[in-house]
Amino acid sequence: MATTNITMRIDEDLKAQLQELVSNLGMDMTTFFTISAKQAVREQRIPFAISMDVPNAETKEAIEEVRRMKLNPSLGKAYTDVDEMMKELLA
Repeated sequence: MATTNITMRIDEDLKAQLQELVSNLGMDMTTFFTISAKQAVREQRIPFAISMDVPNAETKEAIEEVRRMKLNPSLGKAYTDVDEMMKELLA
């Protein structure tokens, strides 16, 4: 079977982490990408779950902000009336 080259760009840190992982699994990057490509073609789908379940940096900061506000309620403002809250938010 003839082979061909693929050129791609990837973050340096991500590449180093992936190289370490696949090396620990006893393979190189070419083997990893070949296995992934063969499985994708065989199954006619991406061979792993793609999801947004892991919060991004902005969401993580928002979660942390809420945690801080729960520990120290004076950092934020509480509302008992949704209409009042919306009025202030839109003002």
